[in-house]
Amino acid sequence: MLQVGRGRAGQPPPGPAGVDSRSCDPAGGGSSPGAGARAARRQTMAALLKSLLAASEKAACIAQLCRQEEALFSLLIEEKRGADKNKKFLQDFKTLADVLIQEVIKHDVGQKFPELQDHIRGEESNKFENGLGETVVVQVCPTQQETAALLEKVLDRKQAAAELLAAAIHQEVVLSDPALDDVAVTISTESMAVWIDPIDSTNQYIRGRGDVLPVDGIYPSGLRSALVLIGVYNRHSGEPVLGIINEPFFKEKLPARRWQSKYHWGISYGGTRLSSLSRPQLRTSPRVVLSSNEKVALQEALTPLYGQQLCFASGAGYKMLCVALGLADAYVLSEGSTFKWDSCGPHAILLALGGGMVDLSEALKSWQAGQRKPLPELTYNKPVEGALGAERWANQGGLVAYIHREHLEAVMATLAAAANTF
Repeated sequence: MLQVGRGRAGQPPPGPAGVDSRSCDPAGGGSSPGAGARAARRQTMAALLKSLLAASEKAACIAQLCRQEEALFSLLIEEKRGADKNKKFLQDFKTLADVLIQEVIKHDVGQKFPELQDHIRGEESNKFENGLGETVVVQVCPTQQETAALLEKVLDRKQAAAELLAAAIHQEVVLSDPALDDVAVTISTESMAVWIDPIDSTNQYIRGRGDVLPVDGIYPSGLRSALVLIGVYNRHSGEPVLGIINEPFFKEKLPARRWQSKYHWGISYGGTRLSSLSRPQLRTSPRVVLSSNEKVALQEALTPLYGQQLCFASGAGYKMLCVALGLADAYVLSEGSTFKWDSCGPHAILLALGGGMVDLSEALKSWQAGQRKPLPELTYNKPVEGALGAERWANQGGLVAYIHREHLEAVMATLAAAANTF
């Protein structure tokens, strides 16, 4: 059993800090019929939130295990190619770690909310094909032993690794966070859907740098930017309503060298705004966080507004978290390199804190046309027309994530003045 530590939650502003959880140890581990049916379909937001948070903690545990246990770590860092690659090895382990986390979240949440089961989507396909033309569908089986046997097929009969993962997948997660019981919001889950990014910033996760130091509170790279992102949205309107960001590598516990996770959540539903985070105050010296490969032209366009306060970090989800935490006032991205699974969860948290996330391209058009309020926020229910594959779900127009409206307007005014340069 994985026991998750206590924390507090509240309504912003002000609000309490996020919740720390314990490090992972896989070994620990009366109405009428019609009314009753309708009640079953109208779940409390607290129940959905608890289910998703528990799933995110299990996901964090799996991510931690893949770095902490030798039987798994050796697979994570090794990728044989060419003549050295076993044709029976179905897929590189880097992708399998993502898929396992995704399938665990889909399984655990789908069991408690069957009406959501067909509306939980992730970044990865769960079908693996090896060089011999054999296909295995990775899924959570009814028993731990069956899951281990399935994983052995994917892992080229590596029994120890398969058993470690199966134990983590089938462990029970118990949340000990009394503040969650105070989330008294009812939601019609039949109209909701879920986006999952199982490990955002996968490259930083693989590289595994746990010794990167922060610059003014922001980690430019390393394990701290590898996050589990879960977002719930309204299937009809496309609006995000609930978000979770889990930091699997929030703190390293020495000398055991075990990682401790931390989660944050936010709800923006109807007139309700709740979050485990406090709303950050306005900065006297504003800062923006960007991708390290952001266009130089956009960096130059933002210089009159932010001067030397241009910060750089890996991982779209982590940069959005930096805004939610108040480490930066805005995250600006000029290209369509993020996807719905990246932004849905963080977007809901930002909305809960009084901010949001706009489509940069559409917002610039609105701004230049004289329409300042509201600016078009990202939505999550419709694919991009004419696009194929993952690009169907790209945030093609770029984005601006923000907490305070003042910063959004300052960014829009600055970029509108330089719109022809980037």
